[in-house]
Amino acid sequence: MFGLVDANNFYVSCERVFQPRYEKRPVVVLSSNDGNVVSRSAEVKALGVPMGAPYFEVRELLRANYTAVFSSNYALYGSMSARVMYCLAQRVPAMEIYSIDEAFLDLHGLERHLTPYLGRLDDLAQTLRTDVKRRTGIPTCVGVAPTKTLAKLANRLAKKRPDLDGVLYLDSAERRAWALKQVAVGDVWGIGRQYAQKLTAAGIDSAADLARVSDAWARKYLGGVMGARLVQELQGRPCAGLHPSEDGTLSRQSLSCSRTFGRPLSAFSDVLAAVAAFLSRTAEKLRAQGDSTHVLTVYISKNRFAADVLPPFSRSATLTLPAGPTADTTVLLGYARALLSRIWEPGTAYHKAGVVLDGLEPPGTGQQLDLFAPATAPLVLPQKPALVTRRLGLMASIDALNERFGRGTVRVATAVPAPGPFTPAGRGNRPPWEGKAHWRSPAFTTRLEDLLLVN
Repeated sequence: MFGLVDANNFYVSCERVFQPRYEKRPVVVLSSNDGNVVSRSAEVKALGVPMGAPYFEVRELLRANYTAVFSSNYALYGSMSARVMYCLAQRVPAMEIYSIDEAFLDLHGLERHLTPYLGRLDDLAQTLRTDVKRRTGIPTCVGVAPTKTLAKLANRLAKKRPDLDGVLYLDSAERRAWALKQVAVGDVWGIGRQYAQKLTAAGIDSAADLARVSDAWARKYLGGVMGARLVQELQGRPCAGLHPSEDGTLSRQSLSCSRTFGRPLSAFSDVLAAVAAFLSRTAEKLRAQGDSTHVLTVYISKNRFAADVLPPFSRSATLTLPAGPTADTTVLLGYARALLSRIWEPGTAYHKAGVVLDGLEPPGTGQQLDLFAPATAPLVLPQKPALVTRRLGLMASIDALNERFGRGTVRVATAVPAPGPFTPAGRGNRPPWEGKAHWRSPAFTTRLEDLLLVN
């Protein structure tokens, strides 16, 4: 059996933990740059505000209903997520962290140990919910089922139906059949909007309808093997296991970081500084999971909604690193600068940038040479092992300092904003790419000066 634990309205719940006066009040959390609604309390959902709604479109409705509005506070949310995952990891033999507010649990074999002395798996699920709520203040729901897809489906119903008390255990064919009938095909994990439209046109409206199709039909109309596996999972046949690492997290095959700027930027140095900051953060994550990368992508975007902006709205450049895989921020930054120069259009105002690291692999795997490279192409030799070791030591020291004294304590110079006309160098310069955050709450768990004081 698999369990899926999902925090309820996670960002909103994090804000309420430290500000309980908002417990019964409508609350929304906005995306980076205060652009869109990314988390809604139950009260806001009842108002009909959809996920992802542009804030300017729903601002008056929210004001009329005395809604509390918060800017995203990712330092707080990441810290609270770590606390929730720690609580869960203490209770189960294995766990896969699926996202900041979701985790799959390995419950295989626990039925034999729980019954009859400690109850059923749904009793364990309720115990998990109670424990997480008591220790972190975050409310959760749990779905338990024989496959990961069914566990996601069960969790969805546990959230939607108050009569289930936050837990749904699909322990029989009858309960699975009932649950499948309750979920629209477009809400099945792995079914996107386009597939949902095609399935509805074919008369497949619910998860139950989809579970009845043949493997051959699924292969033909749902993208081959992956579609067939999805149908098999709905039928109760496991096709996907957990992928936990030693610390419970999933080592990703791709890492990325992007942000929408607080204002349009047209200076190359400003956009390069943003790319350097995003790349530094991504490389830090890369080293944290013990990998190197050999494919780097840089992209920049214009505001497609501006009246005077013409396509193409986005440009990107990708490079397979000629000297082999690396996790060195400074090496990656040299390549990123060249890629940004390649796609840069002078006189253009950009409002977003991002970096993507692909081809992740453990250090020392070896360089994959290009079989089809022209004979005249220069051969870029890997750096000497002694130098690589020294550079890795430098990166480890930077990561340790930033972990101890706060992110951004030690940065590459390119990512440091230039001093403003009235701001002394190095004193609180606000990066020009930094997004709007008019309503950000304090960093209650990660900044000493923001700790709550109890009299």
